[in-house]
Amino acid sequence: MSGKFLDVKNLRTYFNTPEGVAKAVDGVSFSIDKGETLALVGESGCGKTVTSTSLIRLLPTNADMNADHIILEDRDITKVSKEEARLIRGKKISMIFQEPMTSLDPSYKIKKQIGEVYKTHFPEMSVAEILERSKEMLKKVGVPDPAERLEVYPHQLSGGLRQRVMIAICLAASPPLVIADEPTTALDVTIQAQILDLLKELQAENNMSLLLITHDFGVVSQIAKRVAVMYAGKIVEEGNTRDIFKDPWHPYTKLLILSIPGIKVKRGGKLEAISGNVPNPLKFPQGCRFHTRCPYVMDICRHEEPPEIQKDGRRVSCFLRGENHG
Repeated sequence: MSGKFLDVKNLRTYFNTPEGVAKAVDGVSFSIDKGETLALVGESGCGKTVTSTSLIRLLPTNADMNADHIILEDRDITKVSKEEARLIRGKKISMIFQEPMTSLDPSYKIKKQIGEVYKTHFPEMSVAEILERSKEMLKKVGVPDPAERLEVYPHQLSGGLRQRVMIAICLAASPPLVIADEPTTALDVTIQAQILDLLKELQAENNMSLLLITHDFGVVSQIAKRVAVMYAGKIVEEGNTRDIFKDPWHPYTKLLILSIPGIKVKRGGKLEAISGNVPNPLKFPQGCRFHTRCPYVMDICRHEEPPEIQKDGRRVSCFLRGENHG
């Protein structure tokens, strides 16, 4: 259809709560090519994780999700049954979660947790084959003494090793699309670099597509070819990572970049802070959703939603861009 490996059009995920409808993801569109990394960036509460869990249909019962389409390998996965969605999860799309201690089951050994993937997606495999494949997978992601590690529980591993086990589980069925949700947040700087290097290496080896969820433009600069900036349930800017670092079009993007040391702000320089907080999805402000925090706000921003402007392979939703650049 679109020629893209993944093409998401007008995704909306709302939550019905006693206080009203929370519009966590509100009309999000993006695409990813085969073998490409797209980073979805924004502060906590912008809707990044809900976007990713919507793709794999891991949503609570009070969620209402719909989209014009979500095309994965020429198939619209919005139309599949719950059982088909379960089989797609892990085999076609897999997710590395932010905190492995809450994602790994503390009551089961590592071998059972990796083995479940093979049992689900390769039911013809014998117990011996599953054990051998599990060992190979741990070795592949750099876990030392894989045979011994299969026999331990998650709490017996360090944070870095738990994250590697999570990656092993995620990649066990060789999914062509991996979603990595803040995969390095809970790790120290040295281990963060190792995990990012590992993801890049595995991606190149398997030609897999990667959707990286992060709040950190520092991580984006190391791994992503393209970046989509999300704010209050919407994508406000998208483009080539290098172009966006060089010349951010949306004020929110600019402030996010200036809040990270070592990118635009050199050592000893002053970092920018973004005043205020991400608005509550139960009551987004009228007009541009960023206008309550924007240093460049104009009167029109308070009353009208900015149209999307597309130019040179980039897109942005901002009246300022329209005013200054036509």
